[in-house]
Amino acid sequence: MAANNISNGNHDTQNSNSLVQALMTDQYQITMAYAYWQNDRTYERACFDLFFRKNPFGGEFTLYAGLSECVKFIQNFRFTDSDIAYLKSVLPPDTQDGFFEHLRQLDCSDVELYSIAEGMVVFPRVPLIRLEGPLGVLQLLETPFLNLINYASLVATNAARFRMAAGPNKSLLEFGLRRAQGPDGGLTASKYSYIGGFDGTSNVLAGKLFGIPLKGTNAHSMIMSFASMDDLKCRTLQPAEGSYPVEFASICERWLGEVCKLCDVLKEQTIKGELAAFIAYARSFPKGFLALVDTYDVMKSGLVNFCAVALALDELGYRPIGIRIDSGDLAYQSIVAREVFTKLGESLQKPWFPKMVIVASNDINEDTLLSLNQQGHSIDSFGIGTHLVTCQKQPALGCVFKLVQVNELPRIKLSHDIEKVTIPGRKQIHRLYGQDGRPLVDLMQQMDEDPPEQGKSVLCRHPFEESKRAYVRPAKVVPLHQLYWKDGKVCQPISSLEETRAVAKQSLQMLREDHKRALNPTPYKVSVSDNLYQFLHELWLQSAPIEELH
Repeated sequence: MAANNISNGNHDTQNSNSLVQALMTDQYQITMAYAYWQNDRTYERACFDLFFRKNPFGGEFTLYAGLSECVKFIQNFRFTDSDIAYLKSVLPPDTQDGFFEHLRQLDCSDVELYSIAEGMVVFPRVPLIRLEGPLGVLQLLETPFLNLINYASLVATNAARFRMAAGPNKSLLEFGLRRAQGPDGGLTASKYSYIGGFDGTSNVLAGKLFGIPLKGTNAHSMIMSFASMDDLKCRTLQPAEGSYPVEFASICERWLGEVCKLCDVLKEQTIKGELAAFIAYARSFPKGFLALVDTYDVMKSGLVNFCAVALALDELGYRPIGIRIDSGDLAYQSIVAREVFTKLGESLQKPWFPKMVIVASNDINEDTLLSLNQQGHSIDSFGIGTHLVTCQKQPALGCVFKLVQVNELPRIKLSHDIEKVTIPGRKQIHRLYGQDGRPLVDLMQQMDEDPPEQGKSVLCRHPFEESKRAYVRPAKVVPLHQLYWKDGKVCQPISSLEETRAVAKQSLQMLREDHKRALNPTPYKVSVSDNLYQFLHELWLQSAPIEELH
């Protein structure tokens, strides 16, 4: 039976990316599905957990993102006729025809999806998603779910770290489309950078699809396309309150002479082609003039040319925005630019002039922002691309999708690497808060246990280290898993991008500062109940082979 195509208010239920479809999976998911079908195990009830083992970027928190796309995926999950035809061509020729008919009828109407709210701060080992349903169906969800969660959560977390490094009052703009890993990487980065705390994007398609504010100015190529004032074909501009155009270029040249005197710069040193480019751009965007000033020389040409055009715009009733610096010593140049703005504002009695915006770009990463803060700077806004969207500090989050129960029988994955041992069974997850309103610990329990209660002590244990345990008396208890999909229906509205962004901001604000600091952050505690601890280790012993020595 096909899943119902239901709508959630104004939220689109279609996948944002047409590539997100049933065949976007690894081949072994299909072969395992065939093995389940061949052995009559497809519809055995199973439970899988999706989680990660380590926080990214050397930090101690992760922002959870991608849930909305997962819900859309299972809502639209099906194999098309062309999918079936392709699978017939690549699977072994002795694959039974009944399997292909089985795939044709498959949907997610018997799947249940429980999840933490998108945008929440999350931690290692805690299941972000718990999926319950037919074993053969859930197996086919593994690869697409991991694909939709891994990068989304990674780039949202990276964006949040950039936001914390820059500070709450700086504007952060995502400029990464040209450096992203393909079109899908670019769109995904724009979307989840916004969730993580960025204020806008240069990606026009992301603006259209997701409603993210668009930001951008111009590039060096436009400045370089003007060699002299002779390249300025249109020299007039209509004043903001006037009826007839005036000779704008001449006003700019007049102001250039005045600015050069006040700034002690030789007018002959300024690049006339740059001035022409600024005039052309200002004519095109008189209410949004923000100029790139480092094409030739910021101090001797770009800055004074900008100031001349800015003052000419002001004379005609427009208010310029500011400048962008894309190379060199960003801290020093921003300070000098602010000093020039201040000097001109005071000398010319223009109180708005010192407040103009200074934008910095140029391969900025998290460490750059921290260093700029230490040096001192006058930058108002940062345009960040490569290091944000490619997550150069860590290219993958490492989420995994593990079977934890089948036919009411808890299952455990063992390994010599303790980090890879799984926590078996269906689990309830609660976040325990202290008296200060901040999270203390995430507690995993077996489903039949009584949940922790406000004001009552509960024993919280490290899953694998026996001596690490503590009694916690929570001031507040919040269950983390909510039901998002059951019986072929979405059980609650999918959060909009703005709502998810707000959740992320609030969740980060509630987290203690020592968990968020850049250097040696304090690990957040993820614990299991005493019952789950005992069960985990009993099952471990039962499942591990006993070695015989000779």
